[in-house]
Amino acid sequence: MTAILKWVGGTTFVIALGIAALAYGVSSQAEPEAIAVPAAASIEPEGAILAKLEADARRPFTIRRVLPIEGPIKYGEWHWDDEAVPEGPLLITVDLQARTISIFRDGYEIGAAAVMLGTDEHPTPTGTFPILTKERHNVSEKYGNAPMPWTLRLTWDGIAIHGGSEVENGYASHGCVAIPDPLAAKLFEIAQKGDKVIITDGKRIGVGDPII
Repeated sequence: MTAILKWVGGTTFVIALGIAALAYGVSSQAEPEAIAVPAAASIEPEGAILAKLEADARRPFTIRRVLPIEGPIKYGEWHWDDEAVPEGPLLITVDLQARTISIFRDGYEIGAAAVMLGTDEHPTPTGTFPILTKERHNVSEKYGNAPMPWTLRLTWDGIAIHGGSEVENGYASHGCVAIPDPLAAKLFEIAQKGDKVIITDGKRIGVGDPII
C-alpha cells in the first residue's frame, strides 16, 4: 500500500513539473496520460474464516461429530453408533492419559471405549501406525498363548489392538491396546489393512479440529 502511494505521488510531482515548464515556455511536450492504479483487494476476516471452515469440512480427518457420552467412560463401558454415518476413511485414536479409544469414519465418531494399556516396563508406544494385519483368532506366542481375538496388528514386535481381556481398573497389558470384546468385533469387521491408528499422550481434540 505504501509503495503504491509513493509511486502515485512521484508521478504527480513529474506532471506538476511538466505543467510548470509549459508555463515558462521551456517545453511544449504533451501532458502524459494518467495511469490508473488498481485498488488493493481487501480481505474480509469473515470470508477467511468461512474459507477455512469449508476447507476443514472437506478434509476426511477433521472431527465432524463426537458421540454424546455423559461423563468419563468407565472401564468395561463401550459405545457404538454408525447410523446414518456416510462411508469414508476410518481413523482410530487412542490417548494414554484419557485411556480411551475413539473410532472415526469420515470424521464422525462411531465408537468409543475405555482401554487397557501397557505399563512403564512394557509401555504402549505413541505415534501413527497403519494396521499391518487382521487376525480373527490370534494368540500371543510371546505370553503363553494368551488369547488375542480380533487382532489389529500395529507393529511387528507385538503391539496390537485386540479383545480377549477384561478391561478393568488395575489391570494392564504388555503394551497392547485391549478393548471390550463387543467393540473389538465391530471394529474388526470394518477396519482394513492400512487404516491409521494414532496413539497420543494427553492430546485433547474436539469438533472442527483436524485429527492429523
